[in-house]
Amino acid sequence: MKKQFVLKVLILLIAGLSSTTCFSKRFPNVVLLLADDLGINELGIYGQKEIETPNIDNLAKTGLMFTDFYAGSAVCSASRAVLVTGKNPAKVGIRGNAAFTEKNRWEGKALDRQSITIGEMFKKEGYITGFVGKWHLDDPDDVDTWAYRRGFDYALQEQWTRRFNPKKIFSKEGLWMNGDEILFPYDYKKYDCKDHFYTDFALDFLNQIGEDKPFFLFMSYRAPHSFEGPIRDKSLYLDRGWPESERVHAAKISLFDKQVGRLLEALKRLGKLDNTIILFTSDNGPHHSPPNHDHEFFDSNGIFRGAKRDLYEGGIRVPLIVAWEKITNPMSVTEHISGFQDIVPTLAEILGVEKSIETDGISFLPLLTDEKQPTHDYLNWEMQLSGWFQELPDGGFRQAARIGKWKAVRYGINSQVELFDLSNDPSELNNVADHYPTLVSTAKKIFTTARTDTTGFPFGGIIQNYKAQNRFKFE
Repeated sequence: MKKQFVLKVLILLIAGLSSTTCFSKRFPNVVLLLADDLGINELGIYGQKEIETPNIDNLAKTGLMFTDFYAGSAVCSASRAVLVTGKNPAKVGIRGNAAFTEKNRWEGKALDRQSITIGEMFKKEGYITGFVGKWHLDDPDDVDTWAYRRGFDYALQEQWTRRFNPKKIFSKEGLWMNGDEILFPYDYKKYDCKDHFYTDFALDFLNQIGEDKPFFLFMSYRAPHSFEGPIRDKSLYLDRGWPESERVHAAKISLFDKQVGRLLEALKRLGKLDNTIILFTSDNGPHHSPPNHDHEFFDSNGIFRGAKRDLYEGGIRVPLIVAWEKITNPMSVTEHISGFQDIVPTLAEILGVEKSIETDGISFLPLLTDEKQPTHDYLNWEMQLSGWFQELPDGGFRQAARIGKWKAVRYGINSQVELFDLSNDPSELNNVADHYPTLVSTAKKIFTTARTDTTGFPFGGIIQNYKAQNRFKFE
């Protein structure tokens, strides 16, 4: 196959450039598995009753499962920015799927060059780095912002239509290899789902890595996102009597789980599993797109309120599974409060480079090694909804903070702060703000001071240009 030949040449070149570096077994391989819009209750191990996810469930049984883990945001781009940089969600440069630009329109914002990415961190330490799937942190017209130029030796990245540059439209669906020179088209008739297609490339990557080279593989899957596309299997769950849109949703998750199983089996077959750290999570809560999918049909967010685009628990509380043979205790569960910003510092500490990486997170390595684990004083989020698909009451601006057992939420800069006691009210149904004015004041201080300004995402989400267009609602 053409892709295998190109990949083999690439790996050999990388190996040749790194031949003077000697690595020992103390440098573990790292595989980061990221689902797209997977709710915390859409995995059997987290409580799902209908959708089958045996491979991910078994992975959790070999390691540590987090119950109080949070995505970087409630939408894809902003969440991924936190994941790859380790920056606080209210300090990272991307706060939504699109920024409002000086051109008076919504468009995606690329990750700033000043932030060191997780790929750049591993590459600097001599790792062979691979990325497959959805990046969502780039300017489609600037390849320098793609994964290939942000720390990944081998990057197969999907790319949306260049919607703001009609003369440079990507007319085919597929994966672009190391920039926009080589396109591998996606054939719906050949693969069970997009993740089947993606995993084939990941296996090629693994098959070409030598014994003495540590690697970092970031698998950014597509399921169960609403735009994942059709699946080939027309019979899976057909006997359940579910609406077709819900059957397809469930099938996408099970087919995705199958691809995770293929990847894990390949690591085992290649003898790499015993020296590989595997992390599995999701970029935000479950999507909700009636009439195509109702997140309540499979109880996708469990007991939690909200879904994708919400800063209530259902939009940002996500699964995290960490499996590291001979290090993590099998069948272990933790209630440690943690988030996407903690993944980079954790891996940096494992590499021994934590002092050279600027992050806002706290490493949870002590938790993995049964040592005393430092905790956050609070976690906080700030996000801006884009105007692509919805009107924007209150400017589409949302904030939240988790302070121990307490959760504060504010939708709109001029709205009242809601306060919930998650220890007694994990579903965030009982607003107790009137009873705890001091905690509300603390939350307001976090909302105004534990943040930075960033281009395209003004504090409060209110831009005069929006009003001039008379297209959106504001308070």
